[in-house]
Amino acid sequence: MQSMYFTEEHQLFRESLRDFLAKEVIPHINKWEAAGSIERFIWKKFGEMGYFGLAIDETYGGLGLDLFYTVIFLEELQRVNSGGFAAAMWAHSYLAMVHLNKNATHEQKLAYLTPSVNGEKIGCLGVTEPFGGSDVAGMRTTAAKDGDTYIINGSKTFITNGVCGDYCILAAKTDPASGNKGISLFIVDLDSEGISANKLNKLGWHASDTAELAFDNVRVPASNLMGSEGLGFTLIMEAFALERLVMGINAHARAEYALEYAMQYMSERETFGKTINQYQALRHKLVDGYANMDLCKQYNYGVVFKMDKGEYVVKEATISKLKSTEMADKVAYDCLQFLGGYGYIEDYPMARMFRDSRLGPIGGGTSEILKEIIAKIIIDKKEYRVPKA
Repeated sequence: MQSMYFTEEHQLFRESLRDFLAKEVIPHINKWEAAGSIERFIWKKFGEMGYFGLAIDETYGGLGLDLFYTVIFLEELQRVNSGGFAAAMWAHSYLAMVHLNKNATHEQKLAYLTPSVNGEKIGCLGVTEPFGGSDVAGMRTTAAKDGDTYIINGSKTFITNGVCGDYCILAAKTDPASGNKGISLFIVDLDSEGISANKLNKLGWHASDTAELAFDNVRVPASNLMGSEGLGFTLIMEAFALERLVMGINAHARAEYALEYAMQYMSERETFGKTINQYQALRHKLVDGYANMDLCKQYNYGVVFKMDKGEYVVKEATISKLKSTEMADKVAYDCLQFLGGYGYIEDYPMARMFRDSRLGPIGGGTSEILKEIIAKIIIDKKEYRVPKA
């Protein structure tokens, strides 16, 4: 922990957070995994501890801390061994709230950001659609202006917190003929008339609710438009940098925890008169996983440092997500193999780690899509920046 990035205050925060998670979260994880939902009280407890406001300005109830507190928050969440629980927390903080923090008006922040910091409102981000996947520009959801409201029709899918959430940061086309230049962002209350949510049954991330949302002539006040019409695509692409870096950090932390668990198991499991951590084939495979994890971890810390200084890191964050999630998926696969038959038993934590890790190279942009984004940046010299006023 004592490095160029972390201070003694960071270390104290990590210890405090780890204690909190051990007392308030871990005892409930198996229950939430089985139920497929998280009890509401924990959101309030996170809010009371300030965990949702780490990077939020004090004006709106936050703590205004540097991004390495966020790194610690994300890393420690992975150690509760529930990708679903972790996703529910960071999707609220770093998908929904990041748009409020960066793009909302003062009035919108008072109405949605402050109660989100306090854990009183739960947010989600609605971008992906059933027919579009990672093709954001191809979305079909529309928002038609009608007086002082917009009428929204369409659907979104794979929305974390879509069932339990109170509001959605929703992308919709206000000018369908203009392609990605016709997309706008709205704050939509999920209890509005005309919204229905269908909970999806997932391979992993069982504790979180993931929804398909349908919007049937949903009226949203014009005052809930974020920024201006047509700016949505650029705002989404710019925010994707943080989302992808978050997923990269999650991945290296998940892999590190899996390796720790595997090493402990290997130090205790004996075959033919010796512990299995003494077999060269297994030792070297573990070293490969550890080395790849540490490479991603150090790279991710460097990207966080640059982002915290306000640098443009869309390329670096995309690389972080691409390489870290693929690495973590391989580490989870290998660590399960270290356990042999016990790795395939649900009573052992590696089975859940394995299932939860598989979403990494899919969610938040598939590896295939990320490679094309990186190609556009480094070959075609494309940039994803909000135009200067």
